[in-house]
Amino acid sequence: MTGNTSGGRLSTLAAAAVIARRDFFAILLSRSFVFFLLGPLFPLVVGALAGGVGAKVQASVSRASIGLVMTAPDAEKMIAADLALKPHLGGAMPELVVLKRLAPGESADPAALLKTPGANLAAVVSGTPAAPRLTGPKERIEYLEGPLALVAAQALGQGASAYPPVALAPTATSTVDTRHGRVLTAQAAQTLLFLLIMLLAGMVMSNLVEEKANKIIEILAAAIPMDAVFLGKLFAMLAVSLVGIAVWGLTFAVAQLVTGHGMPVLDPPAVGWAAFIALGIVYFAMGYLLLGAVFLTIGAMATTVREVQTLSMPATMMQLLVFFVASFAVAKPGGAVELGAAIFPFSSPFVMLARAATDEALWTHAVALGWQMLCVALFVRVGARLFRSRVMKSGPAGGKKKRGWLFRRAAA
Repeated sequence: MTGNTSGGRLSTLAAAAVIARRDFFAILLSRSFVFFLLGPLFPLVVGALAGGVGAKVQASVSRASIGLVMTAPDAEKMIAADLALKPHLGGAMPELVVLKRLAPGESADPAALLKTPGANLAAVVSGTPAAPRLTGPKERIEYLEGPLALVAAQALGQGASAYPPVALAPTATSTVDTRHGRVLTAQAAQTLLFLLIMLLAGMVMSNLVEEKANKIIEILAAAIPMDAVFLGKLFAMLAVSLVGIAVWGLTFAVAQLVTGHGMPVLDPPAVGWAAFIALGIVYFAMGYLLLGAVFLTIGAMATTVREVQTLSMPATMMQLLVFFVASFAVAKPGGAVELGAAIFPFSSPFVMLARAATDEALWTHAVALGWQMLCVALFVRVGARLFRSRVMKSGPAGGKKKRGWLFRRAAA
């Protein structure tokens, strides 16, 4: 029969699929999983509420303004027009403040004045009310063009009859600013990836210890290969983790909408948000499978929860060290540290996700993912052998028969 071995037992992959489906639904429908999901939600909700309150306080304390660089008569007209229209414009137009009153024939550099320390300027208006010139970041001045034209028309006494054209002078974003913003995005992505992997990878150990204590493992071993139990549990926990991440992400988004506080502002990654999110999901899967294989093997060697905590401590500390190395590699792009961290399996997902935020090249991710998949297969194979030898030292009847080329054991 297709999918069965010579002894009538399911093949390793087919049996692994059975175990994965069993574990996935058993965990997903259990009350413990509901409480597990609720645990991280409380700090997320509190953080979202605190962030919303803090944003409102910050907005009320320090609001952006538009600097005026005009002659004294023109500046006074613009300020008076802004005050008259403020009740109608609401928050669409930041407050106009006189940045510099020019003498007749005097000129100034609006781009340089835009960087005035402590001024908190959204843009700078120069020229005259009849021909205003708006200097600032491209997206911001395009948004402010309409409200400023209305204010300039009011200053000229024209009202809604005619609006003077507003000349836009977008300031160029320097490569230093772009690099700095992308590095911040890379660091945020690395931290989120690390927290998710460490939070979710430990579930495989506790689940295995519980089934060992209840003798469920012996029952499974009598029916299917032990290697399939390892693979099934590993991929089931990966699927459960993705469900948990989806629930947390949706809850966080709803909390942001309820509080009226937008998502954290991060600079767009070099590869774009769509590719970056897709790579983040794939790198999470690779990192989870690698660390999950280690934790599942540790769980096979432990018989109590205390032993699990003792044996998992070195792995957890090592993962912290890996995270610190990966974080340091972001500051040394193209160096030996980054190259070594990209090759080392456990740090590779963190380094490559950070590179996606700072480097536009995509071919490096294809190479890295191929290498990580190879490492996952190797770690899963080694972990499955250790799992089999530690959980069932004697093995079921017929255990010496061949179970496929991937999981063969040498005859004693």
